[in-house]
Amino acid sequence: MSNSNTKKPKIAITHGDINGVGYEVILKTFSDPHLLEVCTPILYGSSKLASAHKQSLEDVNVAFHNINKASEANEHKLNIIKCVADDTPLLIGKATAESGKAAYDSLERACEDLKNGLVDALVTAPISKYAIQSKEFTFNGHTEYLSSRFATENNTPLMLLTTEGLRVALVTNHLPIGEIASHLSVDLIVNKLQALAQSLKQDFGIRRPRIAVLALNPHSGDEGLLGNEEKDIIIPAIEQAEREHGVLAIGPYPADGFFGNGTYQRFDAVLAMYHDQGLIPLKALDRSGGVNYTVGLPIIRTSPAHGTAFDIAGTNQANESSFREAVFAAIDLHKQRTQFLELSANPLTIKQKQTNNKE
Repeated sequence: MSNSNTKKPKIAITHGDINGVGYEVILKTFSDPHLLEVCTPILYGSSKLASAHKQSLEDVNVAFHNINKASEANEHKLNIIKCVADDTPLLIGKATAESGKAAYDSLERACEDLKNGLVDALVTAPISKYAIQSKEFTFNGHTEYLSSRFATENNTPLMLLTTEGLRVALVTNHLPIGEIASHLSVDLIVNKLQALAQSLKQDFGIRRPRIAVLALNPHSGDEGLLGNEEKDIIIPAIEQAEREHGVLAIGPYPADGFFGNGTYQRFDAVLAMYHDQGLIPLKALDRSGGVNYTVGLPIIRTSPAHGTAFDIAGTNQANESSFREAVFAAIDLHKQRTQFLELSANPLTIKQKQTNNKE
């Protein structure tokens, strides 16, 4: 990490698809000067594009500071590293090849700085998964791309959506419904449970996390009448995760009753089998959509839990609350993980802190 625990973290921000609401939610977020008191933001994009989007926004006052590299960042302004050509066309509300390339160039440069320890965490604005596709980017989304850049043998990436009272992680991310069952395996679910449990400990400070595991089929398969994935894959995975790794996982729960009767409130996190199974109830319970956090990587990355919203881009209607929460989450996660790693590296520090507290 580039900063110690006592300094404001440097937060890398990608602009996402330039024709969507990315710049709008970024500019609205950092129009609040209080954010500059807790972090140093570095936007990987273009001051020209930022200015163009700013024209459609009312009462948004943000001071830009153009820099060439992260070490030049001004702690009191929204820093911008140019990584997009000035002649890049801006066609607000439309996914284009140029907007996809601009999104990729921003992401690639930010990840390079993150990999080299020049920034402390990454917050990504929404991309168009269609527009960004190229020979360089052949992934279904941010999570898959970041996995290719940062995953190691000891890391199992997974998507985790967090709100005030609910955390939902996914076994599979962006897959067609018809392919989900064929991708499930005991090893995959065990690895996801391990990664989720570890993140709950090191990133959220939960010493003994309780994880609920959802079934794939209605009524948990009804003893095989409605599907065999529960008894053949999910239940063995739950048992193996506890037996071999000490993960406290319970299930599988039928998703409808689990969310409908509030059972989720008894757990620290939920592991869903696929995207809509977990995210529809989460977004129904929290209209802001919460924050997306990529678990299981050696880096910290968050994002708002919404898309490019091309239909309202350029109309000053985008709600920045989810993006703002993603920035705060990145700051908090960086602080919590730094403390966890420091204490894990030196157990004597824990005893010393306990002694100081007693005094």
